[in-house]
Amino acid sequence: MALRQPISQLSKRATSSQISKLAATPTTSLWNHECQSDATRAKRQLATVAPPVTQDATGSQGPTAMVFMNMGGPSTTGEVGSFLSRLFADGDLIPLGRLQNYLGPLISARRTPKIIKQYAAIGGGSPIRKWSEYQSSEMCKILDKISPETAPHKPYVAFRYADPLTEEMYERLLEDGFGRGRGGRAIAFTQYPQYSCSTTGSSLNELWKWRNRLEGKRASGEAEPEGAIKWSVIDRWPVHPGLIEAFAQNIEKTLATYPPEKRDKVVLLFSAHSLPMSVVNRGDPYPSEVSATVYAVMQRLGMKNSYRLVWQSQVGPSAWLGAQTSDTVSNYIKKGQTDLILIPIAFTSDHIETLYELDQEIIGEAEQEGIKRVESLNGSPVFIRALADIAVEHMKSGKACSDQMGLRCPGCVSEKCLNQKKFFSKMDALL
Repeated sequence: MALRQPISQLSKRATSSQISKLAATPTTSLWNHECQSDATRAKRQLATVAPPVTQDATGSQGPTAMVFMNMGGPSTTGEVGSFLSRLFADGDLIPLGRLQNYLGPLISARRTPKIIKQYAAIGGGSPIRKWSEYQSSEMCKILDKISPETAPHKPYVAFRYADPLTEEMYERLLEDGFGRGRGGRAIAFTQYPQYSCSTTGSSLNELWKWRNRLEGKRASGEAEPEGAIKWSVIDRWPVHPGLIEAFAQNIEKTLATYPPEKRDKVVLLFSAHSLPMSVVNRGDPYPSEVSATVYAVMQRLGMKNSYRLVWQSQVGPSAWLGAQTSDTVSNYIKKGQTDLILIPIAFTSDHIETLYELDQEIIGEAEQEGIKRVESLNGSPVFIRALADIAVEHMKSGKACSDQMGLRCPGCVSEKCLNQKKFFSKMDALL
């Protein structure tokens, strides 16, 4: 079955102007074409491919492990301390320089009581594991139907700072028959649509570390042992038509709750997790890729509303990317603009930043009926179908990762980052 290449994929080497052109291309017609009825797809499949592979059978290129990578979150308040300890120990996410090993534990210990109260306020833990496991499982069910040659597709979740940790996921892969002389294919699928060295890059650094410990030179004495897991990476997808459509539909649903005479005057505030300016100035692609997502969504919506991209979750006294979401909402209220919709544009499911920071701190404390938040993607069928399409496109491409991933940030001096990129991109040298 012929697969259409979406305008959104940044798998080709792209300049900022090319990204803008990609983001500016209308997505509605493309995505409507993608979302044909199940009956129509079934007829085509019956005519062109074999029936889906069941879990007790294997396609010619299967099985395939689909590993969802994300930050993660504590499922209970008892896990908050260890979660924060791992988070503040990660210099890729929160760079503290040579004092990382001293300041990280100090900051995490001081913040733990406060953060425990926040998780208690949203039900006693983060739902990100529940949604990640649901999304990965549902995506694999679709993949078994539309890509039987790579089936069965087995879902895994690898969190950076909470259970299931990357090393736990890797041990499960080995226990399930991948690697250790048996080969097998695994795809590291970032659940950060927009690439950052602090998020996707950090997760890949961790995956590379555990690959080396469990399957690489440290484990067997040779850099590329026979029968190791064959890895490839889906490292970014900021303007995929399915992602854009899922966001747009949720925004339209929220706009419909306003009276018709107010609807076009509502200001849309797209909120993304901020980054330290030291990371931004190093050349991290995250701000431009988030901007591309925002612009593509606004084009899909017909540019009917005014909008801004704002940033949340700043930690510590150093300079971070702004304007801050909380400050922006306060300033608009002071100016009399009280019809605002907050859109978590860099998150694919609910967690502490949406359920507490946006809902309870920013919206709750504003006490304005006109300030609302768009529902997170969570179990959106449109979004989950998009994940499956992205995975199929990646597998059909035969590429180890996007070309963009092979290009280091202009100011990057990390040997860990360099070696990780060399491994996952299968390239001998990178800039």
